[in-house]
Amino acid sequence: MILYHSHKSRLSYICLFLFVVVLSTDVANAQTEKKYNFSTNVDLGIDLTAFFQSAAYEGQKQLYPGVFARPKFVLDWDGGNSNIIFEGFGRWDINGNSRSHWDVRELYYQYYKGNWEFNAGVKKIFWGKTEGVHLVDVINQIDFLEGIDGEEKLGQPMVQIAYSSDYGVFTGFAMPYSRGIAFGNEAGRPRTPQVITEEQVSWESDQEEWHPTFALRWSHFIGDSDIGLHYFYGNARDPLVLFDSAGEFGLEYPIVHQVGLDYQIIVKSTILKLESIFRAGDFADFDNIFAITGGIEYTLGNINKKGLDIGLIAEYVYDNRRELTFSSLDNDIFFGTRFAFNNVAGTEVLFGIFQDLSKSTKALRLEGSQRIGNNWKFTATGQAFVTVDATEFVYLFRRDSFLEIELIRYF
Repeated sequence: MILYHSHKSRLSYICLFLFVVVLSTDVANAQTEKKYNFSTNVDLGIDLTAFFQSAAYEGQKQLYPGVFARPKFVLDWDGGNSNIIFEGFGRWDINGNSRSHWDVRELYYQYYKGNWEFNAGVKKIFWGKTEGVHLVDVINQIDFLEGIDGEEKLGQPMVQIAYSSDYGVFTGFAMPYSRGIAFGNEAGRPRTPQVITEEQVSWESDQEEWHPTFALRWSHFIGDSDIGLHYFYGNARDPLVLFDSAGEFGLEYPIVHQVGLDYQIIVKSTILKLESIFRAGDFADFDNIFAITGGIEYTLGNINKKGLDIGLIAEYVYDNRRELTFSSLDNDIFFGTRFAFNNVAGTEVLFGIFQDLSKSTKALRLEGSQRIGNNWKFTATGQAFVTVDATEFVYLFRRDSFLEIELIRYF
């Protein structure tokens, strides 16, 4: 079984547990005065991932059934100004343990006072506006075992302080520990030809995962515009892909300084989106990293007079790392169509295509979801590699086109 918790990361969770214990006095007082509220729910699901082609590497299979759980609870007191929030995740892979893992997605203490907000613990933070790739979303590490699209994230230990004003929201983050990507074992799919171990992963810092990381962010709504600026310093979340003279590859997490911009404006039925980053560090193959993505989403509303909305999406992404880009999105255009039926079941479907403008790589993406009654939900996620250029990192996954279906029960 794959666990995300090395002896180092266990220490960070032990510290977090002790911090939560210190809060028990306030919680006990609130309980005595009958001013606390406690809510809990659990999402239980079964899923099946089917790969269209036979495996590229020994030990891999074509069908991967699994079960998973997302337990959650919220405890609040002091009129809702103090909260303890928890969200966990656990998966059991029925054949081979290739994706079996568990993770603390969130476990943090939250306190509000006036315009101030304080958070301490493990938390998920999302930044971004575009659909194809989220360049500015740099706080949390991706959960690669849950999908190569980077939508699922691992919990990040942090202290976060935010101040809200008429001039926007100012937020600071201090993160004592960085988490690397877990790729699974020999039975995992997708995976690289060689199972990535600690020997293939390096950190620029002598402190490795424990190198301190900091971030600052300002965000504000100005009319119909939503804008965000950030500064990030510390271990990069996406590693550099490095190849030696023999063609063997490894991953390195550099120390970086990064500034970024995300922007969105709504003009009637049209949304214009932009994300961009500039990253400076000690890179062997280039001086600095610049990446930008942006595009347009136009919605055709209620076209069948029964609530159907169709969104037309076009985005472009450029990254000067080119073939060393972990996502392989370096000079690509994305076209997508989003169907929102606005019915009781909340049915939504997104279909899109990525086309590299300088190489032959082309990939398709499918996302869909629908509620079944009040307590069930069905989702489908798929990705197909139509063609993959041999110079790109995703060439290692060229035979890993898949369709994943989930059935979730809410308690």
